[in-house]
Amino acid sequence: MKAFVINKYKSGLQPAEVAEPVVGEQDVLVRVEAAGLNQLDEKIRLGEFKQILPYALPLVLGHDLAGTVLQVGTKVRGFKPGDEVFARPDKARIGTFAERIAVAEADLALKPATISMAEAGSLPLVALTAWQALVERGKVQRGQKVLIHAGAGGVGSLAIQLAKHLGAAVATTASAANVDFLRGLGADVVIDYRNEDFEQVLSGYDLVLDSLGGPNLQKSLRILKPGGQAIGIAGPPDPAFARELGLNPVLRFAITGMSRSIRSQARRLGVHYEFLFMHSSGAQLGHIARLVDDGVLRPVVGRATPFAQTPEALQALGSGGLRGKAVVVNPPRNASATARPEAVGLHRSGETA
Repeated sequence: MKAFVINKYKSGLQPAEVAEPVVGEQDVLVRVEAAGLNQLDEKIRLGEFKQILPYALPLVLGHDLAGTVLQVGTKVRGFKPGDEVFARPDKARIGTFAERIAVAEADLALKPATISMAEAGSLPLVALTAWQALVERGKVQRGQKVLIHAGAGGVGSLAIQLAKHLGAAVATTASAANVDFLRGLGADVVIDYRNEDFEQVLSGYDLVLDSLGGPNLQKSLRILKPGGQAIGIAGPPDPAFARELGLNPVLRFAITGMSRSIRSQARRLGVHYEFLFMHSSGAQLGHIARLVDDGVLRPVVGRATPFAQTPEALQALGSGGLRGKAVVVNPPRNASATARPEAVGLHRSGETA
């Protein structure tokens, strides 16, 4: 089957013919009709995670998918051929930049019925990240105050909507061009990061979801109220993450050192910092699908590109300026070979979403 692989780190994505997926007894074989593009794919391509995620090369990249079930393993009970599904495969089984992929039943959920394949393909990684930060880790409650950085991005646009659903007052940072768009998603306060310093405007927050790291994360600690929580998805990773991955003692020591400074700053301020590397969960995707179908969450897809142009689409992530997510689409063979944003209800940067 056709796929896009990296043959060595820091090399570009290359088209390749790869073996068909092996379908285990608890696996579901899915025809990939849409795959989200993530900065995580680019970081893996560049070798930034090779110490902690030691993939064998050549490697098929891709962490998001929506598609149609082709076959199920002998012990699968929740899905059948013809079901429309979406998933973020487990970190050890990525590879959605391919025509087909075998996914563990536990990582899969039925696709929201009210949205397109392209929109569903944009959701899993960013929606699970938002869910795990705000619900699983943050336990956000009605009346709390939440700051979500980079609100116009893939994670931010979903996290704003979810935080509002949970009853929080939501602030976000973005460029001035996105103010109306983000208010439309539910943000109560939108700070133009180019002309305003959020640290001078905000205080007493319960939770910050930080996707930028560095000085931005340090400032975020200072706008939290005592006992508040900063959850970082850009790093630095913390000791709990190293334990979760079962890393060897040398790597665990190195990762502990990477986050020592920010954890010390948090302790001095009476707040808490933790790193989030989202995990796969079909059950959580099921909750997310219901919220989508109920109109609580809506995916924001800024760019849809044909599957054949996956390398160019991944490279374009680095140019920035995109609202929401970019996806590649591989429609069924009886459909058009390309997907235009206008045809699937997508949003171009700079337009009203």
